[in-house]
Amino acid sequence: MHMADLGDIRLHYRIDGPEDGAPVVFAHALGTDLRVWDRVVALLPPGLRILRHDMRGHGLSDAPGGPYSMGTLVRDSERLMDRLGFRDAVYVGLSIGGMIAQGLAAKRLDLVRALVLSNTACKIGTREIWAERIAAVEAGGVEALAEGTMQRWFSPRFRATPELAAWRHMLERADRGGYVGCCHAIAGTDFMTPTSGLRLAALGIAGSEDGSTPPDLVRETVELIPGAQFRLIRGAGHLPCVEAPEAYATLLTEFLTAQGHLG
Repeated sequence: MHMADLGDIRLHYRIDGPEDGAPVVFAHALGTDLRVWDRVVALLPPGLRILRHDMRGHGLSDAPGGPYSMGTLVRDSERLMDRLGFRDAVYVGLSIGGMIAQGLAAKRLDLVRALVLSNTACKIGTREIWAERIAAVEAGGVEALAEGTMQRWFSPRFRATPELAAWRHMLERADRGGYVGCCHAIAGTDFMTPTSGLRLAALGIAGSEDGSTPPDLVRETVELIPGAQFRLIRGAGHLPCVEAPEAYATLLTEFLTAQGHLG
């Protein structure tokens, strides 16, 4: 267990792989933590230097009072990468993590050489939708959203398995202030202009059963970046790294190989 004290925030992070490995950074979704990547990381080829961290308000990281801005979340990841020496990395972002990925790539191309935008978009939802979600959490806690979130996150097949309970518990135990803070960040973000200005290798990944960021939404964002690729994982929802880790790891490995990011 490692904590990085960045002055105004302490972030929990984990590094796997050799010190001289090619750097890869993973950013998780709203209401989850770095464990969402466990199965995928275990399936990737050896030799990578992998950084994961809990974003502010999540997991074991600090949860300061909100609301948060997307710029703050981007800066958190930026400062952590600078602190730990992660430059020229492939950045894999899931949902809100994919928004952070877009913002960081637009700001610091020395840190990000290629992007994987998973189950995300340059703009997710509307201010009205996020205001309703924030009000629901403030009134009844994150658990008030659990049932609807499970339906958007996972396919019917996965929801019928005993595994669903663990992910529901993760969501329900999320810090209320941290969750709301990140909802504000998403509500205030539209990265269409900066993302359309990106010129780097990019891969978009979507799940056919995703009720939060449907495939067409992901595809529209990925197509803003010239030359970007798009891949669909059939039968998976908003967290294909959980539902289909083998397929997800295969897509990542192919992309890393194409970028010359594997030894």
